[in-house]
Amino acid sequence: MSRGPVLALPLLLLLLAAVIGRAAGQYNCTCPTNKMTVCNRDSQTGRCRCTVIGTNHEVNCSTLTSKCLLLKARMQPSRGGRKLVQPSKHAIVDNDGLYNPDCDRDGRFKARQCNQTSVCWCVNSVGVRRTDKGDQNLHCEELVRTHNILIELRHDPDAQAFNHSDLDAELRRLFRERYLLHPKFLSAVHYEKPTIQIELQQNASQKDANDVDIADAAYYFERDVKGESLFSGPGAFDVRVRGEPLNVERTLIYYLDEKPPQFSMKRLTAGLIAVIVVVVLAIVAGVVVLVITNRRKSGKYKKVEIKELGELNKEPSL
Repeated sequence: MSRGPVLALPLLLLLLAAVIGRAAGQYNCTCPTNKMTVCNRDSQTGRCRCTVIGTNHEVNCSTLTSKCLLLKARMQPSRGGRKLVQPSKHAIVDNDGLYNPDCDRDGRFKARQCNQTSVCWCVNSVGVRRTDKGDQNLHCEELVRTHNILIELRHDPDAQAFNHSDLDAELRRLFRERYLLHPKFLSAVHYEKPTIQIELQQNASQKDANDVDIADAAYYFERDVKGESLFSGPGAFDVRVRGEPLNVERTLIYYLDEKPPQFSMKRLTAGLIAVIVVVVLAIVAGVVVLVITNRRKSGKYKKVEIKELGELNKEPSL
């Protein structure tokens, strides 16, 4: 028997294993912290490089991606002509809802945002509008930082109340392990059945370059609660307190900036204006009723005085 085919078989198996290994390496080239990315393995270095969909911005997959880049990825159309991720019917609308933001080279929101026309506005570090809308001449001096975020949750009111200490510990673990947020930035967990409030605080002077921003942690958490996780692969969002699942029915997020927003009266909605009008009309009506009542009382007093004077004049003089 010839030794040629015998030697060729192991070489063929090694070659096949190398091809399969390379294919597996390409397949495993994903971003665990951001599924809205395109990843490729560098042929020379073997490093997995991931860029956000819709941009050439390379992201660090060992931490969270900035909210600005995530919003930009959501606005990119898919091959079928539809948005990559459809907003949930329970989605929270921040002022003007989902929009295609302008991000700086670090992936953060630029202070001034504009839509596809000439309408522009100023935003905070979370990307929420903090001024009235204007034209392209609108000037935004700086990106005002959001230093306090209050996440308000409401769980099933018919469920058994959680132990506050256990709930506090579980939520702190969640933000530390899943969202990589330093424990010092989760300042408090408040609970009064069925309302849970998670308070995040982070001043610019407190945040180091490698720290996760509270804006990004809050956004990842919000998407997890809505069942639209930004993480790729296994590890679905599942919060349990002493074995009991935390089923969230409603989520509200409040943002507090280092400087107050600059809105004019034009921001008032039609509903709020209608309420103000009704209140003003009620006050005016109350004043009118009070004046009429006082006049009627005053008229009675005058009539009584006149009648008494008349009876006094009729009395015979002695």
